[in-house]
Amino acid sequence: MNKKLVSIMLSAVMVASMVTGCGSAATDTAATDTAETTTATEETKTEAADTTATETAEAPAADGEVQEITFMVWDDLNATEDLISKGYKDSIDRFNADYEGQYHCTPITTNLEEYYTKLNALVAAGETPDVFIVSPGPNLDDYVKPGVAAKLDDYLADGWKDTFTSDAVFAGGTYDDGIYAIPLNIAAACVFYNTEMFEDAGATVPKTFDELLDSCQKLQDAGYTPITISAGTAWCLSMVAGYLCDRNGLDLDAVAAHETDWMDEKVINAGKQIQELSKYFQPTAAGDDNDIATAAFYNGEAAILIQGSWAIGQINGSCEEGFADKVGVFAFPAVDGSSADPNRVIAKSDSLAMSSTSACPEAAVALMKYFTDDTAQKYTAEVGGKIPVTTVEYDAAVAPPELAYVMDVFKNASGTFGFYNESLYDTEAGSTFDNCFVEIFKGEDPATALQPIQDYYEMNVW
Repeated sequence: MNKKLVSIMLSAVMVASMVTGCGSAATDTAATDTAETTTATEETKTEAADTTATETAEAPAADGEVQEITFMVWDDLNATEDLISKGYKDSIDRFNADYEGQYHCTPITTNLEEYYTKLNALVAAGETPDVFIVSPGPNLDDYVKPGVAAKLDDYLADGWKDTFTSDAVFAGGTYDDGIYAIPLNIAAACVFYNTEMFEDAGATVPKTFDELLDSCQKLQDAGYTPITISAGTAWCLSMVAGYLCDRNGLDLDAVAAHETDWMDEKVINAGKQIQELSKYFQPTAAGDDNDIATAAFYNGEAAILIQGSWAIGQINGSCEEGFADKVGVFAFPAVDGSSADPNRVIAKSDSLAMSSTSACPEAAVALMKYFTDDTAQKYTAEVGGKIPVTTVEYDAAVAPPELAYVMDVFKNASGTFGFYNESLYDTEAGSTFDNCFVEIFKGEDPATALQPIQDYYEMNVW
């Protein structure tokens, strides 16, 4: 696929605000052991980053000394099987090799579920990582509004910004006074399915929610677990809830303007549909984390995985040879009887922010550029299976086959929207929404379960 086609597609599809995210979670681990000039963290400050081996110096390096910087990420870069995360490690390794004797980056690693808690603890302790992954939207607000994240326009003005496909990819990281986050890749939330299981069960690719339930029933009757999901991991369930709210016709702008509210029948109906769909989840859905749920799909234990296309890197980094050939992808289906546009797609972008208090912003920006250079962006597509954000040309023939299906979903999309939990008034509103749908999954009446998000908006928004 040439860079012109990618640019056209992104310009057409990425107009809506994009929020990031997801990568895969992994177990906590120590930071890479290549750092030689860092010192041990004080015991009272390690709670926020107990997976790091060292604390880097914050003062500028003296003549002849190596300037240390840190990069915080939501995966274990040394133990991960996620191909996107391996690409991040490669970018850091290339940076360290090219700047040997001048700069050195030490990753701070944790898992996705604890990422923001530990990042926020570091910020509170005055130890904000020089560069950190962040989700645009309310998550990024938490670092832009108090001045934790640095404005990046001056750094982008040296020609760096011209390497990106369009201004649209910066939408989620742009504020009135400038750009505060650099996008790394683009992913769409889709439905992955095992084509062999579908064929054996006589199930068809669904176009509507009722057809999805019908296919799940056929899969279950054939002895397969229809859907694997981490229902206890709020953002995973929130992705499905967001799609169902959107497909039922809920307008988040109307909610924000109090033209409707969270007791809207469209939201109630989405809750009821979550309960209908949950009958086909794996029995351990409430306790399985995202890694376990995703592994159940690529290990052939379930037929459907509702997940972002970031899962392509995780699937292909861990599955048996040949598994990718029996993986199909389809867009989340329409809701029967709804007049809502069924062609909108949840889109996300992993993004990078820089600390406004970095002792060496030149080194931090130099590192960030390694994540968006041609080597990294070509890897993003050809190995990781995500859509690059720059005009780099890549060979679609060697990319994971699932990427072509995701590109088709994007091509047919009428627009994009973000994860609901990353698109609401603030991060607390997003967490409240997530928790409401976890309670709905557990069996609580939707109208009762949604009361906390209704109360939150009445007290803080309307």
